[in-house]
This record gives sequence, C-alpha cells and structure tokens, in this order.
Amino acid sequence: MKLNELADNPGAAKKQKRVARGPGSGKGKTAGRGIKGQKSRSGVAIGGYEGGQMPLYRRLPKRGFTKPNRREYAVVNLGLIEKFIAAGKLDAKVEITEDALVAAGLTNNKRDGIRILAKGEITTKVKLVVTGASAAAVEAIEKAGGSITVATPKPAAA
Repeated sequence: MKLNELADNPGAAKKQKRVARGPGSGKGKTAGRGIKGQKSRSGVAIGGYEGGQMPLYRRLPKRGFTKPNRREYAVVNLGLIEKFIAAGKLDAKVEITEDALVAAGLTNNKRDGIRILAKGEITTKVKLVVTGASAAAVEAIEKAGGSITVATPKPAAA
C-alpha cells in the first residue's frame, strides 16, 4: 500500500457546505439565511424566545430541590468485583479497600465513597472495606464466606 492509495471509507467524510460563494453554488448571496430579519444577521442567540409569548420555561412551575451538600457515591456491583478477581486485577486474599478498587480500574474515582450493590454473583471469599453497601450485597458477600466492613463516611466539607 502506498500513500496515494490511502482513502477514507465511503460516506465517512462529508464535504462541508460552502456558502456565500457566488450564484452558481446555489448558496450564494444571502447564504441560505433568507432576506433581512434578526436571523439573517450574525451574533444571534434566540434560544427559548417565542416571539413575545411567555416562554415555556417560564410558564411551567419550578419543581423539586437539589440538596447542595448531598453525598454522591461511586457504585460498584458484585459481579464486576468477581470479574476483576478472576482477571487477576484484584487480590481476594488481602483486604480490598476503596483505594484498591480505584487502582484496579473498577471506578474512576471515589467521590464521597464507594457503595457496593448486589448486581451479579460473587463466589470468591473477599474482605471488603467500603463506605456503603446494600443489604442484599452484604448478604451475598457473607453467603460466599467473605466479610464486609462499612466505614462511616467523612463529614462533607461545609
């Protein structure tokens, strides 16, 4: 294969529409923007504007509340832990901490702590130390002969 033989897959690259390049292009003169008016000019941002009518986002009532200091946990499923142990990325013989789960690549970061959920099966005897766990996950780990320690999370920064 030579450099001149390299080509993109058919349909992979779409040619850019060249506007305002003369009447022969079919997109000359006003470049497909119509004649006059606000939208024909540059620097227009009319997001949510409904022509003087009360916009939808102002007609609908505000609902709900987002707690500013809420705790956000990284979620890890039991089936994933089992898979990582089988792949040799986690060592079941030693205590598995939150830092070990992050280092193995089970989750990108700890956030306010790691919470274990019971999705999937676990057959390996493991000893986990995490911030949270569902009741079903605790039951499944203990059924497999392992143990889980739920550490109390650090107080949120005020």
